[in-house]
Amino acid sequence: MIKLFKRSPLSARIGMLVIAVNLFVCIAAPLIAPYGETEVIGEVWESVSAPNSILGTDHLGRDLFTRMVYGARNTVLLAIGITALAFFLGIFFAFLAAVLGGWVNQLLSRSVDILMAFPTLIFALVVLSVLGTSVPSLVFVLMIPAATRVYRLARALAMNINVLDYVEVARIRGEGIFWVISREILPNTLSPLAAEFGLRFCFVFLFISSLSFLGLGLQPPTADWGGMVRENAGAITYGIMIPLIPAAAIAQLTVGINLVVDWFLHESAGRVPEEI
Repeated sequence: MIKLFKRSPLSARIGMLVIAVNLFVCIAAPLIAPYGETEVIGEVWESVSAPNSILGTDHLGRDLFTRMVYGARNTVLLAIGITALAFFLGIFFAFLAAVLGGWVNQLLSRSVDILMAFPTLIFALVVLSVLGTSVPSLVFVLMIPAATRVYRLARALAMNINVLDYVEVARIRGEGIFWVISREILPNTLSPLAAEFGLRFCFVFLFISSLSFLGLGLQPPTADWGGMVRENAGAITYGIMIPLIPAAAIAQLTVGINLVVDWFLHESAGRVPEEI
């Protein structure tokens, strides 16, 4: 990991630093936050110069810094969990379809085509209106669209590898399906799949924030960056820039991940970008 960091360009190092800081905040949220997640400490929309608050207060008088810290924990960890589940399902079924072929490939691929035909936002709005805005419902509506995209990429990669000589040799040796998948196909698809994980996380993270902004994501009083933008949007009318703080937090994590993913794609292709 240290060698990887040393040979990475400045842009990737900045991205790694951003990701590391956000992960640290997620893990150590109860230790960093000076107040409770829902604790009211002052008046509505107090400025950043308030003596008991670093970033001021929100629309209910809660400490904005505390809400930002817990918002990172709730939003980022949920996005990581959803992305991991989507990758497990997408890769598992994609590799099965590529190795088995025939009716299994056709059934799984056509099912994925049907799911991908629905616009992601429309699919989410319909499902959430029926199932409600609970966390399990949110996981479901975000995991399924993400898994279909992972399936398409993983299947294409596995189909190309499945016809290579060393895979045929493994079959002739009598190796089973899951041995071929785990020992021959998966290791040779890790680089593009790792880059896809970063991109897919960004899409899921932004989608959670978008749904929260619409009132369909994580529900109050749970702290969430997208929901915090919506809750404090009225402050803009009075010239108070508090809604820009959670919006900037969403932007910095998205940019940081994309910096790392961009370098990783160049690295896997053998073209390391120049220092900036």
